[in-house]
Amino acid sequence: MKSSLTAIAAGLLCLAAPAFAQDETAPPPDIAVTGSVALVSDYRFRGVSQSDEEIAVQGGLTVTHASGLYAGTWASNLAGWGTFGGANLELDLYAGYKVPVGGGSLDVGVTWYMYPGGADETDFLEPYAKLSGTIGPLTLLAGVAYAPKQQALGKWSFTGTNAQDVLAGGAYDDFGDKEDNLYLWGDASAGVPTTPLTVKAHIGYSDGNAGLGPNGTSVAPTGKYWDWMLGADMAIKGTPLTVGVAYVDTDIGRGQSAYLLPNFSSAEGKSIADAQVVFSVSAAF
Repeated sequence: MKSSLTAIAAGLLCLAAPAFAQDETAPPPDIAVTGSVALVSDYRFRGVSQSDEEIAVQGGLTVTHASGLYAGTWASNLAGWGTFGGANLELDLYAGYKVPVGGGSLDVGVTWYMYPGGADETDFLEPYAKLSGTIGPLTLLAGVAYAPKQQALGKWSFTGTNAQDVLAGGAYDDFGDKEDNLYLWGDASAGVPTTPLTVKAHIGYSDGNAGLGPNGTSVAPTGKYWDWMLGADMAIKGTPLTVGVAYVDTDIGRGQSAYLLPNFSSAEGKSIADAQVVFSVSAAF
């Protein structure tokens, strides 16, 4: 009888063990920190090279609260068209709020584009809203970013020639002008079954200043244009690494960008808005 009672007690303890273990499991933290680093063969911002079609090192960090609030930073080195002086660095600060909507999510926030050590009038603020969700195997995202009128987006110069005159100590055509900028975009991605591959696509439309902003640049240099991307990413099993390849292009023609030259060409004289295959390797943590 004693042995039977012992067996019953042991069985009850085995049944209770998972419950005890579950009770002892710590609840998920309210705050999560994520980040990534990447090496890309060309930094393309809305289809236009910001690194003179050369390699760029990039990285970011995001702090997210369980409520949906988040804040973070992202940075990349610059060259050529993207150079604003100083550290030749773009440093983005962003914050927002992401909430579930239906089967997807709504993300509303703002990005502050900074260029440390460069001219102050090149920094600008851009609010955004993104709606994402899934349809079958597809993950879809639609976004809108609108930057209100600011000096960094102004049409300070009307020709590339004048921009060179400015650098040589000349005068802007319209010093201190303020303009706004609208960017609409859509993204789609899908995993390839039984493989580590994800295929992806992007299309965007820019509507802003058709000219040269401070230091000879502009967010939408030709005023109105389309950009698009087709690519694929492959996750390296057992590591945080992902390698990617993407075909990036715009509808900015030679004639449209001619008035931006020589600012709008790489060191080899090639347009920095032409089609380009961009390679990348990144690690998430």
